[in-house]
Amino acid sequence: MTSKGLFGIPVVLKDNVNTFDMPTTAGSVALTGSIPPDDAFITRKLRAAGAIIIGKATLTEFANFLTNGMPAGYSSLGGYGFNPFDPRPDPREVTPFNDGRPALSPGGSSSGPGIAVSANLATVGIGTETSGSILSPGTQNLVVGIKPTVGLVSRDGIIPITADQDTAGPLARTVTDAAILLGIIAGFDPSDPATATCLMPGECFSDYTQFLNPSALKGARIAVPYFSYWTDTSGTVNLSSSQQQVVNDAIAVLRAQGAFVQEHADIPTQPSLNAFGGCGTHGQQNCSTVLLYGFKRDLNAYLASLGPGAPVHTLADVIAYNHAHAPESIKYGQVLAIESDLFDIAPGSADTVRYQNDRAMDLVLSRGGLDAIYNGPDGIPGTADDFDAILFAANRGANIAARAGYPSIVVPAGFVENAPTPPFPDGFNAEPAPYGVTFSGRAFSEPRLIGLAYAFEQATKHRRPPLSVPPLPTDGAGRP
Repeated sequence: MTSKGLFGIPVVLKDNVNTFDMPTTAGSVALTGSIPPDDAFITRKLRAAGAIIIGKATLTEFANFLTNGMPAGYSSLGGYGFNPFDPRPDPREVTPFNDGRPALSPGGSSSGPGIAVSANLATVGIGTETSGSILSPGTQNLVVGIKPTVGLVSRDGIIPITADQDTAGPLARTVTDAAILLGIIAGFDPSDPATATCLMPGECFSDYTQFLNPSALKGARIAVPYFSYWTDTSGTVNLSSSQQQVVNDAIAVLRAQGAFVQEHADIPTQPSLNAFGGCGTHGQQNCSTVLLYGFKRDLNAYLASLGPGAPVHTLADVIAYNHAHAPESIKYGQVLAIESDLFDIAPGSADTVRYQNDRAMDLVLSRGGLDAIYNGPDGIPGTADDFDAILFAANRGANIAARAGYPSIVVPAGFVENAPTPPFPDGFNAEPAPYGVTFSGRAFSEPRLIGLAYAFEQATKHRRPPLSVPPLPTDGAGRP
């Protein structure tokens, strides 16, 4: 791969990105064989750069917005995705873990591209994220994932959850490859008004490799919030000892490379954001309807774009098809789809007015809280006390950055113990689980984040192929 193109490079697309020559299904049996009339905008850009689209990768069905309780990486059409670092089914015999799911989660919902890239089945992959769906498989499969600023990459021709938060982005084995891929897919698309920002100088770039600076951490200012990320609302630490060790080691590397790291830099709006989570039902109060409302609005628009020959035309059609073809079509149900379809998306309706108010509140709480960190103690952007980035363990900061539409990059940071509750049975020796750290920044700060991520990557070299992972260090008694 070079910054000038992807000639001959094998690329895998998450199966919610349109391709004119193969089905695009979102993992749903209702969309089996659905071939779009044309490529997504980013697919055309990839082909124009010389990429070879070798296939569509499995995903959590409808990007994990069909139901609750579905294992990451599962879809009715593709089955389960397995993590190449421990590609075995869960051996526990208790419900719900005895359903065939993997022992080590591949992350979701862009699990397929993460698996393919990690296992060297493709050089790079395209995932999509609404809240964590690039960062999660990035950390779980020990690859680099870039969740761009909403508006940097076109969403045209991508099966949506909601345009308020959706974006496509790269999954790659190195920051360099991710930066190359980002430069190929970024840019203005008249079909996606959010990308109009790319017409402004200095916001979007066609070559992000220019920001690959191994010394980028020198003088950088990085904040590390604890409340809700290291601790729960009562102050109890909710990272395992091995997870704490990985993040503490990462902080030590940042400081050794010349960064100023401020720990306990808690986000001031976090308590309110926690209280204003996403709604799970149509009639639920004191929560955000943004995802439920947007799913019906934007999925109906996507399905309409497929033309009269499409297998389904509305969210209601998907629900009806799934009911008619149960249980194969809805092993874990479709409660979110059903609740979403209850919304009245007509202009001026009570649901529309509430959605608009909820979206405004999401932005106040997410952008307001993040900007309070990025702008530093004096609250004035562009001054010496500003922070360049926030560091999160794994994908734990995905929600707040996703609501804000701000960018994040996850980078391999090590391995942790795979010790679920209830535990695996005696005799099942779980392999160590990959773990990453995420750098998040303000809107269109991809150049700075790429520099920080690259400098961290070059100083640590944590990426390694699957099945070549040494055992975790022990305390002398055989305990990790």
